[in-house]
Amino acid sequence: MKKGNLWALAPILVFLVLYIGIGVYMGDFYVMPAAVGFLIALLVAFFQNPDRTLAEKLSTLARGAGDENIMIMCLIFLLAGAFSGSVKAAGGADAAVAFGLAVLPSRIVIVGLYLIGCFISTSMGTSVGTIVALQPIAMGISEQAGIPLPICIASVVCGAMFGDNLSMISDTTIAAARTQGCEMRDKFRENFRLVLPAAIVTAVLFFVLTLGSDYQSSGRITGDMIVRIVPYLFVLIGALAGLNVILLLSAGTVLSLCAGLFLGDFVWSEIFGIMNDGMSSMFEITVISILVAGMVGLIRENGGIDWLLTTIRRRIHSRKGAELGIAALSGLVDCSTANNTVAIVIAGPIAKEIADEYGISAQRTASLLDIFTSVFQGLLPYGVQILYAANAAVTGLTPFDVIPYCFYPMLMAVSAICFILFAKDRPSTAHE
Repeated sequence: MKKGNLWALAPILVFLVLYIGIGVYMGDFYVMPAAVGFLIALLVAFFQNPDRTLAEKLSTLARGAGDENIMIMCLIFLLAGAFSGSVKAAGGADAAVAFGLAVLPSRIVIVGLYLIGCFISTSMGTSVGTIVALQPIAMGISEQAGIPLPICIASVVCGAMFGDNLSMISDTTIAAARTQGCEMRDKFRENFRLVLPAAIVTAVLFFVLTLGSDYQSSGRITGDMIVRIVPYLFVLIGALAGLNVILLLSAGTVLSLCAGLFLGDFVWSEIFGIMNDGMSSMFEITVISILVAGMVGLIRENGGIDWLLTTIRRRIHSRKGAELGIAALSGLVDCSTANNTVAIVIAGPIAKEIADEYGISAQRTASLLDIFTSVFQGLLPYGVQILYAANAAVTGLTPFDVIPYCFYPMLMAVSAICFILFAKDRPSTAHE
């Protein structure tokens, strides 16, 4: 392998300096839009390697941005947004919350809240959306049952992060699977195997912490509630059955729109705006994916990927070491960007090169990328999940009050590392 060129990595460094530097200076890591930061970094890449003409650089950019996996990933992003927007407009998220609260045993309400968060985040494909839906309920339970608010809020965060890296329509899952070229259902199975112990232990810890609490829900199960939940169940079951994700999301969108029309949640003339609103929520990550893919193409052409792999190879001497290296790379990039999807898009191509070199299956690599970016995203005090969960709850509650009770991200890291060290990898499966 070529030795590579460290200077070729300058665009990534420029992005990190801008993103982190402006975030620290302003006290807000979301002042600098990631898409703007990557556009500036892409321009830096164009000024490198003066031996190549502008036309050659544009051709390299187009090949990287137009990669088959990137284009399919962007299409899935948009379809996932359309489905999410449609099912939300049809009241699916609220119905799922109400259904869960109606069947919750009063003595294990926090465990139940955590499990509802797991279901909703897996169904909706968004951790932030799950926190937005459940955070007010967590506050009400805390007040009525006398359970410390940080524990209630943390149970919501834990449930949200469970589905964030498992949901078939989560942008992180889509990015991880597509950058590694594996089927989503295989990634789900591998990922689920790695995180199941963490999920179970988290439920046990919340049960022990809240023994003696009591919460009475006045809700009841209705027919309308069941109808609104059906699209979620359809997509979950269909994805696990191995149906094509593009066809599945399209059918799920139609089903959710039909449910909303049947129940009178909106009229037929509004369905196009509903789909557009959902797709709009995915525009930024779609643009970022294209910009990053083009930038990585230029970085690879200039020797940056070769330099990274050469450097990493000096410190890796086994498959387990390579898996730990992918885990560390994922976590480091997420800490730098405070966005697990962006982190996967950046780290994905490098992780694939390492995986191919050491014979790591595509679904294993995709799972490690998704898990370790989610681990840090669920614990970062400046990550959007923790910031929203704490700041929107009550004046005076800080991220550092909530983080000690975010057991699931911590245990997810422990569980995944144990699997790396002691469990054998499964063979790769056919690509989608």
